[in-house]
Amino acid sequence: MSIKSLLVVGFCAAAISAHAQKPYHGDGVDDWLRFVPIASAFTLKACGVQSASSWKRFAVNSGASLALTATATWSMKHTVHERRPDHTDRRSFPSGHTSIAFAGATILDKEFRQVSPWISVAGYAVATGVAIDRVARNRHHWQDVVAGAAIGVGGTILGYWLGDKITGEHSRYSVGVGAQGVTAIVYL
Repeated sequence: MSIKSLLVVGFCAAAISAHAQKPYHGDGVDDWLRFVPIASAFTLKACGVQSASSWKRFAVNSGASLALTATATWSMKHTVHERRPDHTDRRSFPSGHTSIAFAGATILDKEFRQVSPWISVAGYAVATGVAIDRVARNRHHWQDVVAGAAIGVGGTILGYWLGDKITGEHSRYSVGVGAQGVTAIVYL
């Protein structure tokens, strides 16, 4: 499968997950806020900020991460059938908004934490805000957003592992612990 095909599949899966719930009650800031972490990662990369990956690795790993996250979320929503707190449908578990937000935050963290830990903090803060808003607007139970966060983080970890197998590339950064303490190695 080509890189372009994998990207198309990943973004299509994310779009399907984003619109999987019917009827659509798009009335909260979380509808767009969930995309801020992944959009930030692509924006930083496009602006030339040094990331942990080449463009090829970044695109494949992000696509794989989003595809795995969206597929797992969609599959569980259509298997579990938990009723939402507002009783609009039976697609409450897990939270798709939260899973996409946390997948994006984890991608942002994996790519840019070496630049500044505050980039990672900002990404996870936005994702947490999405989760809190989903519960506050009575669209999800707490267990839905916790599961969504776990799926987003887990899907991204698995996506990076799979993407590295596909591309044969690895992170430009490596951290090791030895007798001299923690050391970081940068591969250029």
